[in-house]
Amino acid sequence: MTAFVLPAPPTPSVAVAGSSERFAVRRIFCVGRNYAAHIREFGNDERDPPFFFTKPADAVADSGATVPYPPLTTNLHHEIELVAAIGKPGFRIPRAQALDHVWGYAVGIDLTRRDLQDEAKKAARPWDWSKAFDRSAPCGPLVPAQKSGHPSQGRIWLAVDGKVRQDADLAELIWPISDIVSICSEGMELQPGDLIFTGTPAGVGAVKPGETMTGGVDGIGTIEVTIGPPNR
Repeated sequence: MTAFVLPAPPTPSVAVAGSSERFAVRRIFCVGRNYAAHIREFGNDERDPPFFFTKPADAVADSGATVPYPPLTTNLHHEIELVAAIGKPGFRIPRAQALDHVWGYAVGIDLTRRDLQDEAKKAARPWDWSKAFDRSAPCGPLVPAQKSGHPSQGRIWLAVDGKVRQDADLAELIWPISDIVSICSEGMELQPGDLIFTGTPAGVGAVKPGETMTGGVDGIGTIEVTIGPPNR
């Protein structure tokens, strides 16, 4: 048995729908700019190929959680996303085989410190500080792909205190799930436990302490997260 100088940290995990078991999270990959309308609302070119950024595995938070308003920002944004969970390892996976590597799907929210991201873009710096903060990747329960199938269409939406802000269809994804898994595997050997947040549609916006976000993807499930006061 390996001895550690400090206690080993707990394994990050997300819930599995209809089960007491949980899905251990290894890494989190996020796709930038995968819905044309969202790309246009930020003035970017929708013809660009997909790119990826990461969040730490322990950035996950369960549906129903209260997430403290993070430090260093006054402009925290919501981004609703379909999440694909990898259950089979693969490197340079052909698109035709990519869905075989997906264990299941969930609804996630990519929380973003938009003001920090804007500053990073202007300075041509990495986005990490704007994206990879504590509890920045809330994720609802995973539904096994053998139950849900592999969604290619269906409503994806998010509301803040009951007011819908993001409302689109998975059919609007520029790069479908098979493409995203395949392209991601060209740069990293995907492993069981990896989560891929597949991009957000238009309508992103700010959330404040005390507000509750609800969202969902047809055939996959829903998520609910409340923004709490900042940690003191």
